[in-house]
Amino acid sequence: MSAIVTARLRTAPALAALSTLALLAPGAASAQQIDAQEFRRAMQEMRQQYSDQIERLRRDYETKLKTLEDKIDATAQPQAATAAANVAPAAGPGTAQGPSATAAPSVAQSSPLTGSPPTGAEAPAYDQPTSAFRGAAAATGAASFNPAIGAVLTGQFSSQSRDPDKYTISGFALGGEAKPDPRGFAIGESEINAQANVDQWLFGNLTVSFAPNDTVSVEEAFLQTTSLPGGFTFKAGRFFSGVGYMNEQHAHVWDFVDPALPYRAFFGTQYGDDGAQLRWIAPTDVFIEFGAEGFRGDAFPAGGAAHNGVGTWSVFGHVGDDIGVESSWRAGLSYLSAAARGRLSDDDTNTLHGRQRIGIFDAVYKWAPDGNPVQRNLKLQGEVLYGGLDGTFNDVPFGQSQWGWYGQAIYQFMPQWRVGLRHDEVQARGAGDMLVGTALDDLGRTPRRSSAMIDYSTSEFGRFRFQYNLDDASPATDHQFFLQYTISLGAHGAHGY
Repeated sequence: MSAIVTARLRTAPALAALSTLALLAPGAASAQQIDAQEFRRAMQEMRQQYSDQIERLRRDYETKLKTLEDKIDATAQPQAATAAANVAPAAGPGTAQGPSATAAPSVAQSSPLTGSPPTGAEAPAYDQPTSAFRGAAAATGAASFNPAIGAVLTGQFSSQSRDPDKYTISGFALGGEAKPDPRGFAIGESEINAQANVDQWLFGNLTVSFAPNDTVSVEEAFLQTTSLPGGFTFKAGRFFSGVGYMNEQHAHVWDFVDPALPYRAFFGTQYGDDGAQLRWIAPTDVFIEFGAEGFRGDAFPAGGAAHNGVGTWSVFGHVGDDIGVESSWRAGLSYLSAAARGRLSDDDTNTLHGRQRIGIFDAVYKWAPDGNPVQRNLKLQGEVLYGGLDGTFNDVPFGQSQWGWYGQAIYQFMPQWRVGLRHDEVQARGAGDMLVGTALDDLGRTPRRSSAMIDYSTSEFGRFRFQYNLDDASPATDHQFFLQYTISLGAHGAHGY
């Protein structure tokens, strides 16, 4: 077919030249009578006719080629799905976490800069027949059986009108890494990551994190199955829970320097622990997934590894789809229950025994012209968290209801430049008169914060960001300014939707 089209394309100039001679020949004898302007107009018309003919040939060639490719894909796709099931991680929290990546938020967010393990490969989720096929990109992105090693370096300068060490959120006993980063120059959360397919059955990942206070910790270390039948994936080790939307994302993927206020209050930034996860993705065109997890229960908001080291459990479900070629969406519901046995908070000055229950609704919408996010794109994201905390706080019985939400919009208005706005609020009520003056005293307030950011990406491997927070989480307003850089070295797979 292509040879025929090529021949037609080669003969087209000759035909055009003969046509030109034929048209000019009758007028050769009277060339002196032809006005120069009419001659130029005639030449322009011939050039336009020639261009139109070439364009028709090109469109005809592309149409026939597309038809042939579709036939080949229809034949090869089931075979590729079967092969991928033997070498690639089945679609899990990262292999295909939602609609296709054509409406990704930015070039940087589908690149090694913001990527994490290949379990987060941003492969199209709806144009493939099985979850195993969707995971094929993950395996190849991780250099298959050769370990892929990469590093993400983050640094910043921050200025806050209030002392970060005295940061509070009215009504919440803070734990984990909930407090803002220190003033002045500091490295941010940097990490080194190694990952690879172990064999045709298992995938492994190790992420070591370096904190601003010079502490080193194992952020993630897990194995994940690659060949379970029926769209199932099993993960075991240390990893971030699949609840909500932000929780699974590494810090360098966030659209803002810091996490949303509800994540600070409920999770101490985000929930990750030692445990196991079973995930299932439906073999449908519409993205549907369900998951269940059990964790040791050492990490905030849990504590003390209650119930013989299974102190936390969670369930979650997500659904998503594309809207034409320009838009996509994902929404989900999650529930987490965490037992606290001697949970320490507020610089280890308070002790809590009880249970934290958290329900989450999350939703994300992405848009890009013609499905191409390189020039412009828009991302709308939000979550609502609602729960309760009851037990004893410093040996004082209490029961408390909690809720929070955030909404944010990120717009890439031209290549490499993005702007973003975010607003978040939290609230805690019902601790009781016996806890007046403690961290659980809500003071009748609704802590809130508003943020604005602008960032510039030098490439998919480097990004600079400026951000301002108007933080009213505590009784006194805190004006916070951040200047951050993030660079990527080595191999990183892309994160999920």
